[in-house]
Amino acid sequence: MDFIFDVSSLTAEEDNFTDSKKDVLKYLKIIGVDTRFVSYTPQKIYINNLRFSKFSRKRQETFNKQYPDIEVIRNSLFQKICSKSARTLSDIEPNSRILIPEDNFIIDIILEPYTRKYGVKLVRGGEYGLIANPVILDDRVNQIFSTIFSGEGLKFNKKENEIYPLINVPINWINSFLEIDGQHKIENENNNALASSFMEFLDDVAPQYRENVLKASDYIENKLNSKI
Repeated sequence: MDFIFDVSSLTAEEDNFTDSKKDVLKYLKIIGVDTRFVSYTPQKIYINNLRFSKFSRKRQETFNKQYPDIEVIRNSLFQKICSKSARTLSDIEPNSRILIPEDNFIIDIILEPYTRKYGVKLVRGGEYGLIANPVILDDRVNQIFSTIFSGEGLKFNKKENEIYPLINVPINWINSFLEIDGQHKIENENNNALASSFMEFLDDVAPQYRENVLKASDYIENKLNSKI
């Protein structure tokens, strides 16, 4: 059960919040929002996990009284994307420096809360310990099929210094969210034509096949690695 927030008791100094990221996040904490489960941008706050963020409608009303120009995005599809991404991001070492790709909005907002959750630093150059690989589920499955069809067998190209925020996320989820949010959609690049045709066939007979193919590939990879 929610309660009414009384921010009138804040001192004059505390009540003088600016539009800086620091002050916006500070205000969210004051009204009871867990900022480890929201993504900050200057124009919008995206809720990654409604339950854990505690970003109720009442808290949103309180927030928008202070920041009427910042939109709160309660998109359920984005929350599903974040849930899928969290599966591969839970092993990030605290205070890691992560190299993120240029002009990749979806990765930017997915990883932004990890600056608070794990104290990571997101960089676009200089020194780093991890690389955020933007490969998505569809591209990874296409690569798996293309190597099988070419007779090369499975190729395991994951690297120890890479993280894969989107590897469990299908492209239709990503592009549906990006379109709703007014962002540019992403395109499949350099995908094998035969593998793409086979994937279109599987879409009609077994729509959930992508995750199963990825799980099977990971299972085989883990088994082989355990024998080395």
